[in-house]
Amino acid sequence: MKYEWKKEEKNLYFPKSIPELITVPKQKFFILKGKGNPSREAFAEEVGVLYSLAYAIRMMPKQGYCPAGYFEYTVYPLEGIWDFTEAGKRQETLNKDELLYTIMIRQPEFVTQEVAEKAIEIVKKKKPHPLLAAVSFEMLEDGLSVQMLHLGPYDTESQSFKLMNEFIANHNLEKRVFAHREIYLSDARKVQPDKLKTVLRYMVKPIL
Repeated sequence: MKYEWKKEEKNLYFPKSIPELITVPKQKFFILKGKGNPSREAFAEEVGVLYSLAYAIRMMPKQGYCPAGYFEYTVYPLEGIWDFTEAGKRQETLNKDELLYTIMIRQPEFVTQEVAEKAIEIVKKKKPHPLLAAVSFEMLEDGLSVQMLHLGPYDTESQSFKLMNEFIANHNLEKRVFAHREIYLSDARKVQPDKLKTVLRYMVKPIL
């Protein structure tokens, strides 16, 4: 039976539309780092490279290579950690050109460094791209976090962040880092802005 993250990991990917506290375990990712407005064509290319690697692993058995522990699964959604340059943090209005981002796609537990490198080799042969040299394979752990589901355009996320900040303050918590994580449950190319679903997450810790 195919592993469906939408069914098996609802606590991580389908939170309520109000803030809640959650503990996020260690997870494996293909990662790319960048700077600038995500509406740039370069950003779309970066996303495409990550998906090409994710699907390379998903399809490995059909290519004659089956990693140890492999199981059928649905490819995980795109995620991003968003921050600002120091100049961007000082500006009163949002300047997307000053955004710093780390975009990623989670990989199943059976994926090792060796399997990740194999995927990069496969994509280099079938669909070469200079960005492949910048991709890393890493394990990240958000740990204790506050998250909620944001419904609507990305430009209205500030409304949800306000609720999350109030929740953090009211529960004797503080953010561990300025940056936040977003998980994109909708394809912005196919879904109307008011129908977009995005998980928003802050890493937090108790105030002692």
